[in-house]
Amino acid sequence: MLIGFIATFVYYLLQILLLAILVRVVLTWFPVNPSNPIIRIINEVTEPVLAPFRRVIPRIGMFDLSPIAAMLVIQVILSNLRF
Repeated sequence: MLIGFIATFVYYLLQILLLAILVRVVLTWFPVNPSNPIIRIINEVTEPVLAPFRRVIPRIGMFDLSPIAAMLVIQVILSNLRF
């Protein structure tokens, strides 16, 4: 019973993280104020996940591929969660 609750909690937490990464990527296409509280929260939530990927995956020109890699890893984890 407890394991099912933990798996469900982790599942929804990872889904929220996926959404936050996607929002961060989309927001890079627009001129936004980085001091906006919502933008700061999104950056603070996603940066600990994206930073390790940035150390491993180099930028290709002006493209940062770390969000794609992070989202793929999160999707693999989500597909392997058992309820």
